[in-house]
Amino acid sequence: MKSFVALSVILLATSASSSTTSIPLAKLQGTGAYLKGSPDAGRARAAFLRRRTDNANTVPATYKGYPSYVTKVGIGNPPTYYNLIVDTASANTFCGTGTPYVRTSTSAPTNENVHVNHEGGSFTGQEYTDQVTLAPNLVIAKQSIGDVNSSAGLDLTDGTLGLGPRDLTLGTLSPDSYVTIPTVMNNLVLHGHIQNEIFGIYFAPPSSNDDTSEYLDGALTYGGTNSSLYKGNLTWVPVTKTLPTSRYWGVDVTLCTYGNHTVIPTKTAGIVDTSTTLVLLADNFFSIYKNAIQGASMDPNTGLLEIPRSSIKHMRPLNFTLADRVFSLDVAAQLFPADQNTAWGGVPEKRYGTVGPFFGKNSVVEDLDFVLGMKFLERYYSAFDADGNRVGFAQTNHTFSTYEG
Repeated sequence: MKSFVALSVILLATSASSSTTSIPLAKLQGTGAYLKGSPDAGRARAAFLRRRTDNANTVPATYKGYPSYVTKVGIGNPPTYYNLIVDTASANTFCGTGTPYVRTSTSAPTNENVHVNHEGGSFTGQEYTDQVTLAPNLVIAKQSIGDVNSSAGLDLTDGTLGLGPRDLTLGTLSPDSYVTIPTVMNNLVLHGHIQNEIFGIYFAPPSSNDDTSEYLDGALTYGGTNSSLYKGNLTWVPVTKTLPTSRYWGVDVTLCTYGNHTVIPTKTAGIVDTSTTLVLLADNFFSIYKNAIQGASMDPNTGLLEIPRSSIKHMRPLNFTLADRVFSLDVAAQLFPADQNTAWGGVPEKRYGTVGPFFGKNSVVEDLDFVLGMKFLERYYSAFDADGNRVGFAQTNHTFSTYEG
């Protein structure tokens, strides 16, 4: 594990109900411009996700630059604990990119090689089954995991906890390239640890004022949701039928507006992705948004939208309509906190936006036209229901300012 990754979280599990378990998440922290490159990494990831086909032999890997939230996972007996990225757009679970995989008496080779690759990062290794400890009461006796031998662009953490649909593992093994790998969520249900194949995710916003919560940085709940972390009821959105987005946790937006400007005029599909930082829009949609903010321009150094301070007071909410409900990003949600500028490689006195373009990709009829990344999910609790083939959203229980100058 790189020395600049500071993790203060301990493995602590509490039950939100008799059949759910919530685990604290930790934010990765670095020094200097440790987030520089994240916007371009997220765009490269989105470009790969759009191109993936049913018979593709690669799936998205988590790569250098953007990952911000990790969970502690024990592998082996006695377990070695790894800080794994929570990733809803991939389904392989692997370790060894930081802390090496430690084999114990429960580690069993499957005689399969594993390879996950795309333009932003890759890993190659061997597939094992091993005991996996997600929480003291959530121990999977034989979970398939990858042991990384070599990797590129994956050096910020120890690996990834794949929470995407199981079919995303197709083609990642060899010689058995036509089989899929049971995910952690599959096995939790199979072995009776949880009743429902549902998980909930809470990402604490940068301006979080809940300093006493055990979920200071965030929480991952297995088997359901943690209602103490959001307000009201979840709005459930069916997984889209539009390819290739339907292969992921994809949803349809029926309208997106910025003030009195229509950014997305009709139903279009995109994904909910915990491992993309920004809210990404197809270029033609983003152009409408950018042009509506006086003086806004893309900053080539950070890859972020630079917004003149004089324009902030004139900014308006960015509203996404999902399942007939409006989910709004107010002005503060559209801006990175100024004290993060150095981390993004920016200039301290400037302001940068959390919404960005794909670069070179306009909307078409059958496609992936937006990504609701961390900056959306820091405002809205999310739930992923494989049983019901749907994604749920509710406002987090934090009180946010409506303006940040």
